[in-house]
Amino acid sequence: MDKDDVIRHCRPMQARSFLTALAAALLSLVLVTTGLLWGLERRSPLHLVDQPLQLPRAARFVPRDAALSVHWLADSARLPAYAQAVAPPRQRRAARDGMRQWRDGAFALAGLDFDAELASWVGPDLSLTLLDASDTPGWVLALTSTDSDGARRFLQRFWQTRSLAGTDLQISSYRGMGLISGRGALVGRDPQPLATALIDDDLVLLASGRGVLERALDVSQLQEQHQLGDAQLGRDIAELDHGMALITASPDALRRWFELPSALSGLEGMVAALQADNADLLVEGRLRWQERIDAAPWTVQQDLVGGSGGRASLMAQLQDPSRLLDPDELHPLAQWLGPVLKRHLAQQPAALALLELDEGPLLLQQQPEGWLLATSHSQPELSAVDDQLKAQGLAQSDLSGDGESIQVWTRLKRQRGRSAGVEASLAVARSADSDRDWWGETLPSLVQRQDSRALEPRVQQWRNLSNHQSNPAQSLMLASKPARTVLADWQPWTLLQAMAGQTLQPRIQGLSLSLEADRQDEGRSVLPLHARLELG
Repeated sequence: MDKDDVIRHCRPMQARSFLTALAAALLSLVLVTTGLLWGLERRSPLHLVDQPLQLPRAARFVPRDAALSVHWLADSARLPAYAQAVAPPRQRRAARDGMRQWRDGAFALAGLDFDAELASWVGPDLSLTLLDASDTPGWVLALTSTDSDGARRFLQRFWQTRSLAGTDLQISSYRGMGLISGRGALVGRDPQPLATALIDDDLVLLASGRGVLERALDVSQLQEQHQLGDAQLGRDIAELDHGMALITASPDALRRWFELPSALSGLEGMVAALQADNADLLVEGRLRWQERIDAAPWTVQQDLVGGSGGRASLMAQLQDPSRLLDPDELHPLAQWLGPVLKRHLAQQPAALALLELDEGPLLLQQQPEGWLLATSHSQPELSAVDDQLKAQGLAQSDLSGDGESIQVWTRLKRQRGRSAGVEASLAVARSADSDRDWWGETLPSLVQRQDSRALEPRVQQWRNLSNHQSNPAQSLMLASKPARTVLADWQPWTLLQAMAGQTLQPRIQGLSLSLEADRQDEGRSVLPLHARLELG
């Protein structure tokens, strides 16, 4: 082979070698870039709220019958960064500072200064347990450490600071663990009993007294008493899947702090996951009964939200409202929601009469022009409605115009003034569409049913709820004003505002709630619930 043949033979090999090297370099660049972006995404504050739900190690020290437990799984140090990342550009600094103030206020309730005492070492998992539902419940706070010395250094500084403030320390041993206890506080605070224990060099237990801490240590030795050994709780958590916090509540706590009615007999408790979707807070929960609910399961019917219109500040879709309002009904949905409905419609007897007759489904709207109802076609029967409204002193007549026939029920009222006489006051108007009947408090409210665009905010709330459930039985969607009214006096919301050190009412943009049909699990009844709080 001569020189030219060698050159001709080598050129393709050189080209292939160059292309192979180039491809390898590009592939390496892609892999490095992908890994870098993946790492950045994992460290992004937006990733904080998308945690796989699991019980932390501290759940071993939480009694199954505790009034309330909160397992926080998100990195507390990075919460302000998350609030800043999801806030509108003009509100980012205020959102960051507000979240920092809320976080610091939460730790301050336990007498802790987050920046000075915790920020340098505390890990993402922390747990708070309230042992009973009294005015001053015993509590245990569990903090994990990011390094082996962080927890020990914290305890040294913690007790040194309080010793300087006048705390008398007692050092003892219980179940082979060292306990430090005392009655004292930071300078400027009222003295309170405190006790601490260090577990495996990286878990700090801080409790409201030595007796409370000893109870937590006792529970940790008995698998049938602590949460970490609760198989049913584990199944519930697996079903809830993701979230930044896990909450359990006893029946007493649900009644005292969450204001569930005492009529819900046989309630075993609740487990719920707290999630975040940008600035919105989501709750996915399970109410669990000790046994099967002694009533027929709630029937889920068709959806009336689709194809509806209106200018509603409040919208509710109800399945079988007549059963909800039956005073003899034993199902928890009726015992819970029935009294709420009656109070809401106390000044609207005609609407209440329609709900008492309707087996559902029913769509209720509250508009500036008055209430508006949608029911299935010919449900309830017109003759039954007429009889009920006649008993209220209303008379039925027909109106026609624009190709539409409307039934109206009016009440005769005596006119006042110089032109004395009698006038008819409209109480209910009805119009039938092809697939549903509409009932309005006024003619303008009845006309609003054709404005589907105006109802879109409430419909979007419904979509957000229905994405997380398979059998929506009852649902409520509220605009900002009624949502603020509902939350204003709710005790947990009042506590959140106290921790934030400022009112959060102006930030409320909407609230939606729903309950699924009850189902059976391991011979007991479960009622799934969903809530979404929209914060601006």
